[in-house]
Amino acid sequence: MILAYDFQIGGNDMNTKVNSNDDLQDLEVDNKSIDDLSPEELNVCLQDKLEKLESIIDNQNDKILRISAEMENVRKRSQEELVKTRKFAIESFAEGMVSVKDSLEAALLQKNQNINSLTEGVSLTLKQLDSVFKSNMLQEISPALGDKFDPTLHQAISSVKSDYPANSVVEILQKGYVISERVLRPAMVVVASSND
Repeated sequence: MILAYDFQIGGNDMNTKVNSNDDLQDLEVDNKSIDDLSPEELNVCLQDKLEKLESIIDNQNDKILRISAEMENVRKRSQEELVKTRKFAIESFAEGMVSVKDSLEAALLQKNQNINSLTEGVSLTLKQLDSVFKSNMLQEISPALGDKFDPTLHQAISSVKSDYPANSVVEILQKGYVISERVLRPAMVVVASSND
């Protein structure tokens, strides 16, 4: 009869194999072979072997429980870190947007503005907004006229006959945005139709 268990945890091989037939042949008590042992002596030897095997199993089970608990703790810490990272990212973006809102409110409070000062204020606020976008990895999708239509970045609203090659951008209706390589909103474009 062969008892065996074999498993791997954390890169360490835990390998135990007990061949009870071989082990029984190796049993000796007071230099007597297994054939010379009385039933009582054989029982004592077998009981000793059983206790050793049970101890090995208990130790392995304890290791499994500790490793399992550690894995659960790592999973929980990772989830907590992810929540904190998301919260920090949102806070950072919101902080930048509050500054933009403050600038817009200050512009609205100005009395007797001429068009030049209003244009200058809006331009500065737009630069401030662009800075917030850049620091939060929010990038514009603004194709140039004649660029090839890219369905992963653009959304075609309509197509028109044009001097540009078929499937080229001929008009940009609305810029798109990408955040961390993920399209937040595709650019809304008009494309050149085929000349057929």
